Amino acid sequence: MIILVVIGALVAGTSLNSCKTAAVISSKSGAQIWGETCIRCHNPADPATFSDLEWDVVAMHMQVRANLTPEETKKVIEFLQSAN
Repeated sequence: MIILVVIGALVAGTSLNSCKTAAVISSKSGAQIWGETCIRCHNPADPATFSDLEWDVVAMHMQVRANLTPEETKKVIEFLQSAN
């Protein structure tokens, strides 16, 4: 019985941490995600550097490399395309 209580507490704690992480991610703007993420590996490109279509292609590639969620990627693409 004690083992079930401990396992339940661990699962509940994990779920709460996941919610906190999701809330932090959803509160960040595309500009924030872009600034924090892209600079980890290279100098970020000026948003006006590429066309909307080119940013779509770049973002799909970088989503995998930077381990971004679909929501984060969408926000970054919208930010970058707003410069065009």
